[in-house]
Amino acid sequence: MPLWLLQIRSCVTPGFDPGGLSVLVRHLFWCCGPFVLSLFCSYGQATAPPAATPSSAGAVSGIDPAASQKTFDKRAFGLVPNYKTADASVPYHPITPKQKMTIAAQDSFDWTLSIVAAGYAGLGQLTNQNPSFGQGLAGYGNRFVRGYADQILGNVVVEGAMPILSREDPRYFRRGQGTFWSRVGYATSRIIVTRTDRGGTEFNYSEVFGNSIAVGISDEYYPGNRNLSANVQKFTFQLATDAVSNVLKEFWPDVKHKLFSTSRKN
Repeated sequence: MPLWLLQIRSCVTPGFDPGGLSVLVRHLFWCCGPFVLSLFCSYGQATAPPAATPSSAGAVSGIDPAASQKTFDKRAFGLVPNYKTADASVPYHPITPKQKMTIAAQDSFDWTLSIVAAGYAGLGQLTNQNPSFGQGLAGYGNRFVRGYADQILGNVVVEGAMPILSREDPRYFRRGQGTFWSRVGYATSRIIVTRTDRGGTEFNYSEVFGNSIAVGISDEYYPGNRNLSANVQKFTFQLATDAVSNVLKEFWPDVKHKLFSTSRKN
């Protein structure tokens, strides 16, 4: 049996083992490193993807995509990573593979991700998911570390690797207008529909298949829960997390404007 697989099995036994986990991380790094490097070598050129067609995006060649976009807060409501939000009302300009990987890295290592992992760990502790982890601090630590790994893995695959391979844009394009429910519907639907690098729209392969791949990989560090029901539950949680995140990003500028307007009046 490969050494890295033995390390995985040693890390998923009851009781939190930081030493074994650090060895596992090193082995995963050496296993995944060549794949990530190949992505950068094959797709990470500094040149942008093919520009959007004039009919679909009204793009003008030579314009920096960031220059035509509004600047959004790094975190919506102070807690939700907001690095990939863009303005849907301006002409579309694609981003480079390198920028896609940058978005994935920013979302993966923002300190607020620990709050999401802590929430899922608490839920798992409360419902006693993966009983082999046990209860108490050791059980919570096992669930927290794996919950954090789930979020990082999902971000890297869904926002970085898959959009590069499928030539999709991982950003959330905020509508900013319309009725409340129409905007909620738009925001949640972005986990199913996304923009392509050419400015059109298509089924969100990166979100759906990317999260499916991430859930499949996560089976390697979850003991005793490698079945269809558990995987569907994890997959649903990931999609639901992204959908709620989109809704919060959609309405945060409105909430912020009202809060600051009220404070100035007072």
